[in-house]
Amino acid sequence: QTFLPLLKKAAQGSPGSGLSCSKAAIVNVSSTAGSIKELYLWEFAQIVSYRCSKAAQNMLTRCQALGYREHGILCVALHPGWVQTDMGNAVGDTPPLTVDASVRGMLKVLSSLSEKDTGTFLDWEGNAVAW
Repeated sequence: QTFLPLLKKAAQGSPGSGLSCSKAAIVNVSSTAGSIKELYLWEFAQIVSYRCSKAAQNMLTRCQALGYREHGILCVALHPGWVQTDMGNAVGDTPPLTVDASVRGMLKVLSSLSEKDTGTFLDWEGNAVAW
């Protein structure tokens, strides 16, 4: 009720056409654990409730992309990678990504997003993730 009008206003007040993070964007931080096709790290952590919540969030991203495109709002799901955080370290092995590397990668991806990317599921390197 409060957030959407602000996004619409930002999109309308921004110069240029098309969709981008510099205009208005919803970036849902997701996880490959929410991929229905790829059961990422299943052998290490089933975490079914987490997987289901991320799968639902991914559906929300697709719906937002369809519903908000006409308002100039870009919508994406973004997987930050397996990161060295409390949650990432809980899986067992040491995650390969530092927080700094993940954030730098995500910022690079976000700065390059355009209309063609709305409704997609990408990782911190800009690679498409299977739904």
